Amino acid sequence: QVQLVESGGGLVQAGGSLRLSCAASGRTLSGYAVGWFRQAPGGGREFAAAINRSGAITYYADSVKGRFTISRDNAKNTVYLQMNSLKPEDTAVYYCAARWDSIVTMSKSYDYWGQGTQVTVSS
Repeated sequence: QVQLVESGGGLVQAGGSLRLSCAASGRTLSGYAVGWFRQAPGGGREFAAAINRSGAITYYADSVKGRFTISRDNAKNTVYLQMNSLKPEDTAVYYCAARWDSIVTMSKSYDYWGQGTQVTVSS
């Protein structure tokens, strides 16, 4: 079992930045691919970014490409999502998720989820 806890969300003005963290416990996160997803009010869970086990491969949704950067520090058992040039449409609850395999974008393919952290971008 892997337990995931997100942190770093908050309220920021459009154009600002936030860095989300996803800290793991229970097992080392280095064996898992990790994805970040987001869910806006009334919407479904949307893929944002993912990173493979070693951190050598990353993948982004078109909506965040060039603005968000996913990274990981396996020594700290943590994955990060650096979010720059934030827009009001980035407002959502952000979740990290882990799976024991390669990167995928479908939320149902991930086995472990955190509780989410709220990101609100004001215009």
